[in-house]
Amino acid sequence: MAMVDPDVRELEDAMEPIWEAARNLGLDPYPVHFELVPPSIMYEFGSYGLPGRFSHWSHGKVYHRMKTQYDYGLSKIYELVINTNPSYAFLMEGNSVLQNKLVIAHVLGHCDFFKHNAYFQATNRRMVETASLNASRIRDYEFEHGLSKVERFIDAVLSIQEHIDPQDARRPASREQNAAKDREEEANPTQKAAGQFDDLFGLTPDERPTRAERERERRAEQEREKRVPAQPEKDLVGFLMRHSRHLEPWQRDVMGIVREEMLYFVPQMQTKICNEGWASLSHSRILRELELTDSEYTEFAQLNAGVIAPHRHSINPYYLGVKLLEDIERRWDNPTEEEQTKWGREPGQGRRKLFEVREQENDVSIIRNYMTEQLVEDLDLYLYERQGDQWVIVDKNWENVRDQIVARMSNFGNPTILVEDGDYRNGELYLRHVHDGTDLDTVYAEKTLEYVYTLWGRPVNLETQLEDQPTVFTYDGGKHERETI
Repeated sequence: MAMVDPDVRELEDAMEPIWEAARNLGLDPYPVHFELVPPSIMYEFGSYGLPGRFSHWSHGKVYHRMKTQYDYGLSKIYELVINTNPSYAFLMEGNSVLQNKLVIAHVLGHCDFFKHNAYFQATNRRMVETASLNASRIRDYEFEHGLSKVERFIDAVLSIQEHIDPQDARRPASREQNAAKDREEEANPTQKAAGQFDDLFGLTPDERPTRAERERERRAEQEREKRVPAQPEKDLVGFLMRHSRHLEPWQRDVMGIVREEMLYFVPQMQTKICNEGWASLSHSRILRELELTDSEYTEFAQLNAGVIAPHRHSINPYYLGVKLLEDIERRWDNPTEEEQTKWGREPGQGRRKLFEVREQENDVSIIRNYMTEQLVEDLDLYLYERQGDQWVIVDKNWENVRDQIVARMSNFGNPTILVEDGDYRNGELYLRHVHDGTDLDTVYAEKTLEYVYTLWGRPVNLETQLEDQPTVFTYDGGKHERETI
């Protein structure tokens, strides 16, 4: 009979008490399948994002960097959890039993968040199987078209993989809806068209749009509909996939694969602070409910302090997430007299409020709605910039600090690029950078235009601002041009 490692047995015995403690705290996670794996497997899954995902040199590059940092003791992955139902989580061999107990509790917090947060409700809960099927299709394409050709094409797609839009665009009223309005008006030609909400805005009959005015608007709408896209589109990957006349069927499929997998990761990108804060708050409270020895409590305190410690030059999402949630709980447990009078808050509602936040918020909304002046002061947050050879604090106003944190989260830290015209100058692509005060890296932008040209097959134009000057970059497949307009 094979001997069972006593550490593994202790870990197995701890599973049920950890689960019960999580349930007693009100967590309702997906069922979780845990696996104990060596560091090499942990870092392979970490670099690919999903087990069984398609192979690409960029994933190998991330794996090499992560593995090197682990080998030299510079960083370490403690947990990896996959948002599926049931969820999959991986514990690393070599972690102490207490470390893996903490990881199990942390994972249950994540899985509760995955299950209940609004931003995860549309995600594919069978993404492990989907990723495996996607990888199989790409391997077939590599066999049919050649490894180098497929990899070069994936290079081009991955260069713009962040430029997607998970939200459905708001569409204008259809022609059928406008025609129905006209038929209704023809039946009563003496009256002008009344909008559904005219009375709400206090419009008098004379202020309501006439049929002639609506006819002009409809002609303008028809002109917009002739354009491709009809209105600026944020989903660059999806637009190229649907409208490029240069792509072969297998290439459209590869673009669809990359886009599908990127959409799976978007909610995690939108909720990094909320998600990690919730998981960290959960693991700390779960472990306090367990029967730990004195040495385990000491190890837990040291490990937990390291997880949620503030970083000097960047925001630690674990730290900020926990502090935001703790502050929300405190404020709703102990509302001021003004809050009780003005908002009807009753004392002792902190835990209920935390579950409401867990269900409804993402990183932008939780910071925008719940970061206070006192919290910014307590966390010693400020804006700084490099001046010469030194980093200098430039602003400590709490609203400016809050707004700058939110701004840096816009589009996940990537520049926002809109597709303005897919038939510019007889088939060229015209893109526009939504300038937010930060200029594009011109070297990176020009290299990316080369990749976009690969996908579009015709000249590509990108409008932006450089040093407050409107500028258009153009790549025609052979040379780059830059024009100030």
